[in-house]
Amino acid sequence: MELVFFLTPKVWCVMLHLLFGQLDLIVAKRKYLNSTVMVALFFTFSMTPLALSQDEETIPIPTQSSSVAIPSDGLYFADIVVRNRPIFQIGSLPQINASARADIINRRIASLLSQNENPDKVNIAPDNPRKIATLRVKNRILMTVTQQDAEDYGITTEELAERWAKQLDTAFDKPPLAIDVTQRLYTTIRELLRDIVGNLPSLIGAIIVVGITWGVAKGVRYGAYTWAKQTEGDSSTELLIGRLSYGAVWVVGFVIALGVMGLDFGALLGALGLTSVAIGFSLKDVLSNYISGVILLAARPFRINDQVVIEDYEGTITQIQLRATTMKTYDGRLVYIPNQEVFQASIINNTASPRRRSSVMVGIDYGEDIGEAIAIIHKVLENIEEVEATPEPDVLVKELAASTVNLEIRFWVDSRRSGFLATTSKVAQAVKEALETANIDMPTDIYTLILRELPNQIQLKES
Repeated sequence: MELVFFLTPKVWCVMLHLLFGQLDLIVAKRKYLNSTVMVALFFTFSMTPLALSQDEETIPIPTQSSSVAIPSDGLYFADIVVRNRPIFQIGSLPQINASARADIINRRIASLLSQNENPDKVNIAPDNPRKIATLRVKNRILMTVTQQDAEDYGITTEELAERWAKQLDTAFDKPPLAIDVTQRLYTTIRELLRDIVGNLPSLIGAIIVVGITWGVAKGVRYGAYTWAKQTEGDSSTELLIGRLSYGAVWVVGFVIALGVMGLDFGALLGALGLTSVAIGFSLKDVLSNYISGVILLAARPFRINDQVVIEDYEGTITQIQLRATTMKTYDGRLVYIPNQEVFQASIINNTASPRRRSSVMVGIDYGEDIGEAIAIIHKVLENIEEVEATPEPDVLVKELAASTVNLEIRFWVDSRRSGFLATTSKVAQAVKEALETANIDMPTDIYTLILRELPNQIQLKES
């Protein structure tokens, strides 16, 4: 196959440098040849086509036996783009694929538009011996129309060159704003539809994988919840196991779906690694709440319906989520506490045990029999059903106060708040009434006032 190559200015400079080096030797011996060589060089330069100064792709002369090489990117045609809008398509050539050829032409057009937003008309320079035509703007080559391009469109080279020149002239003219916006929308929708059609098998496969993942995730969540319900017996742990298994199946399903769509997992992991630090700082509190929720559900310091004290809040736990814990206070208010605060706080679980010890303080006079008072109190506690028989109640001398002997009555009751308060109140009332019936005095605090200097008026009244 016969090829014609254009020499670039850099190649010409190297050739001239070598040639002048040889000429210096010749001139030293034969000075009379100098003028003849200079005339020959000038003639050679004057015959060099203007195309040598252009960075044009190598155009082979197509013959009957030439065949277009299969492009590596699978594209036999590529778009020529002007102002982000495709104008027409060009095909591959024997030594250059369509994408590489379009990139060269698009760079030239972009360079031209960057220097002049409204360039001159496109001129056609036919080369009949080579059966090609070049499209130029002020002797600046934009592209070459080959016989292969003409065969692709089923017309002659001259007709195709005229068509592309008109399309380029129309594209170079800056349209009004409304038309420009419409053209850009059309181009965007066209590219979107082309991408959808090209990736349709991958999209269908990914949708099928997502559907299968949804079904499997629901089944796994139901199975894990049922298993946890039979083994754990704790609703919060059952919810945790069900949610974690459900989320794990969805993660695996998304990974498979992205693989079906052709995603490079190496690039994805690299992007996640680069953004993980920023995401960690921006979502630090949110992630901390979720992690704390998982730890709380796993460690189980309290369960749903437990009555707990968390810092300044006291009430009944109604819901445990991964982000926050919901508490209903004894006055009927709902408090949503972030799990991070719950995890870091000191927790008092009043209902961790089915029984809870309560106490009542009572004071008797110094002149009363302490043993008799203790016996009366024990008898009162035995007659109250809500007081637990085991462990046995205790009545201890707690303090010798200024005017009374204080007795502490300690007994065990139901740990639920309603039963705890009701039984404590009932015990205090019964003890008070029993001691009054036995004529055991329960005096209030006695204060002794010593007046060292009485006023004159009080002294006169006394006298």
